[in-house]
Amino acid sequence: HVLRDSSPPRETATIQPQQTPNEAHLVRSNLKYARKFYHGELSHIPAKKYAIVTCMDCRIDPASAFGISLGDAHVIRNAGGSAREALRSLVVSEQLLQTTEVFVIKHTHCGMMGITNEKINDTVEKNLGQEALAELNGLDWLPFADLEQGVKDDVKFLEESKAVPDGVHVSGWVYDVEDGKVHSVGK
Repeated sequence: HVLRDSSPPRETATIQPQQTPNEAHLVRSNLKYARKFYHGELSHIPAKKYAIVTCMDCRIDPASAFGISLGDAHVIRNAGGSAREALRSLVVSEQLLQTTEVFVIKHTHCGMMGITNEKINDTVEKNLGQEALAELNGLDWLPFADLEQGVKDDVKFLEESKAVPDGVHVSGWVYDVEDGKVHSVGK
């Protein structure tokens, strides 16, 4: 069953003089993509019933690196590929959209590895000021000291979470940004 958007048709975006170069690139690229787009009938439920939690790092292209076709899976990205931060999305993915498997994929040379909450807070205060820091008060940036242990900790977190059903399979992986390969991280 495919949900339909009942809103009126939207106008196609056009390049405007006040747009940034990146906005103009987005519009040009989208127009090219939309001309060849033929996936409008895909279900919002992932065909392969899995979700990936990975980092927002620009060196990772999950579709290419992990063989994901449009409509196959949910890809949840955040700084550090944190399962804790992704939990909200995973609950929706599992409870409303029928996923039954989760891949936690962190990567080599991650900016969240080896940094501390204090260092990030100091940077926020220096760059944005005391008010910005106060707005983010108490936020755990979820850094990790060791890559493989970080994966293991996230897998354990999901496996022990009461918000993740017992039948959901969770596995951990590391993606190497230098050679593009993944390897499994045992428990």
